[in-house]
Amino acid sequence: MRRGRPGAALLLLLPVLAGTPPGVAAPRASTEECGQRPLLDSVSGSRIVGGHDAQIGAWPWSVSLQIHQAGVQFAHVCGGALANENSVLTAGHCVTRRKDPHSWRALLGVHNLWEHGEHAAKRNIRSITVHPEFKRETFENDIALFELDSAVRYSDYIQPICLPPAHRYPYTDNETECFISGWGRTAEKGKTSAVLKEAQVEIIPSSICNSSDAYGGLVNNNMICAGSRSGGTDTCQGDSGGPLACYHPSTDKYYLIGIASFGVGCGRPKFPGIYVRLSQYRRWIKSELLLSNKAVNPVSSTLTIFLTAIRTVLA
Repeated sequence: MRRGRPGAALLLLLPVLAGTPPGVAAPRASTEECGQRPLLDSVSGSRIVGGHDAQIGAWPWSVSLQIHQAGVQFAHVCGGALANENSVLTAGHCVTRRKDPHSWRALLGVHNLWEHGEHAAKRNIRSITVHPEFKRETFENDIALFELDSAVRYSDYIQPICLPPAHRYPYTDNETECFISGWGRTAEKGKTSAVLKEAQVEIIPSSICNSSDAYGGLVNNNMICAGSRSGGTDTCQGDSGGPLACYHPSTDKYYLIGIASFGVGCGRPKFPGIYVRLSQYRRWIKSELLLSNKAVNPVSSTLTIFLTAIRTVLA
């Protein structure tokens, strides 16, 4: 599975055409739970380059972000992670040349892009917000938020992932296991996968990634290295924007620690995948999610403004 490469033209994210089955808008969900996998009892994933097919419903926050093609067809371009009932986080570079939200759609609760099934939900996109300081040349601040045109209903197959906690997340804790998932290429020059793939990865210290025979200082504090030190397990083209999810046993939840951003090749030794470090963007994400929620709930937003005005007058 991999993304773009700094200092070189971004490798095209090979599309997978998907049909457009009929869908019905779902009502808003009330649950505040996150990071749950109702259909699986235990942590799983193995050693999409170097991985295997995920079980159905294994990663219920995984989203396929697709571009409209000729006719009624859509092509998978990037992955994403469901943050709440109407918002998907992805990589900023995914929309560099495709900023019109009406040309996109999100496919959720799907395992096989060719066979959506009764548990899948598709949504048009209301708006796209790319981090204002995203730098295409270096992939700095490579994060974006897609606002869905209507909320999705949470189910065993569609769940939001938890955002990283405010305190420092123990990446190196021996009990913490991290996973990648996506529909991207299964080899550097291979084909994309219609079925969601998964792999367990190691969080690699930046000091190792930044060695002179690796990324040479390119990885900063806003980024995370993850994969295998010897290569062979990685994201690839078509996996950009997908989640780096880590399981925290003390809370029994999965947290969105990173977003697939870039790398040199796919699965190469000394060049693991580079991910956006989500903990560095908590404030921006919270702000955008609040704006997104106000857009979906204008009455609630108006009431909040009205009550604020009353408090100001009475103060």
